[in-house]
Amino acid sequence: PPRGMPSLVAAAVLGLAGQAAALQMGARPSVVRAHRAASYMQTSTQMQSLLSANRDLVASLASVAPDMSEVGRLRFALAFPDPVEAKANLKETAAWRAGAGRAMVDSAAEAVAKATAGGGWDNEPVRAAAPHAAVINPYITPENIVTLSTDDGDLVYVIRASKIDDKAMMSKVTVDQFVDFLLYVKEVHRVVVDARSERTGRLCNVVFANDITGTRKAPDPLFAKALTASSKSYENLYPSLAGPTMILNLPLILQAFVGFFKPLFPKSVQARLKFERAPFLSKLEDLTPLTTDDSKRKSFLREVANLLDEGFFGSKSRM
Repeated sequence: PPRGMPSLVAAAVLGLAGQAAALQMGARPSVVRAHRAASYMQTSTQMQSLLSANRDLVASLASVAPDMSEVGRLRFALAFPDPVEAKANLKETAAWRAGAGRAMVDSAAEAVAKATAGGGWDNEPVRAAAPHAAVINPYITPENIVTLSTDDGDLVYVIRASKIDDKAMMSKVTVDQFVDFLLYVKEVHRVVVDARSERTGRLCNVVFANDITGTRKAPDPLFAKALTASSKSYENLYPSLAGPTMILNLPLILQAFVGFFKPLFPKSVQARLKFERAPFLSKLEDLTPLTTDDSKRKSFLREVANLLDEGFFGSKSRM
């Protein structure tokens, strides 16, 4: 490849994978449909098993954050098995949620309540309530980022980086404003997956599907700075929320550099990292059909399920 190309694309990948929050909540129902019942029955004891295995730590964390749900405390216990570390991180998170992050946390909870009031999912209240929505929403659309649901209740971020005009967007907002926006969407997703976890008995997560199709340049520096600032808080504020991080459709010329890319990711992301091909996704001009065409949405989710079924971790030689 051309000199410097691996580093350039690595910057593009690193700028998004594992840290690009779901900038657009896809307009998919958040309710669990009846046909999913059988799948949930198989995993209905997962939460019970995890809670039993971590009973003492989960119980002790209640003294640090008495208002946090059992699911929330379980996520901290799983991420920080050492009681001292778990309590320190939870204390910091509880302080943030009651202080600097309180307005955003309250706004997200209210938005999700409105979005689910009709029994399905109305995306408009969530988009409208996002911090600095009037400026950011025109750049974050279903063309470039959507959030879908798997039959098991997980959320799937689908990000087509090449369709985001990050330079234009960052000329309108500050880094801090965009970080606020990113944290808001992470909070929305936390509310959704925690509610599903409590309802189904399965600890639900968020899968990252970062589509590199069409990517030819690194992210705008200010955009990358905002993503980095947001990602630094992700593991502490939202532990055990992220599932696999998939880098999809890496250009053929760069597939030989997978071994070069992986060590550049944070260790917490490396453990969940998968480099894969998603042929169906790569053929879409943009991501809009995933929210407007039910057959295409199902085809893509089948593609994701197949990729995840082949192994939760690592990368494959075939791409």
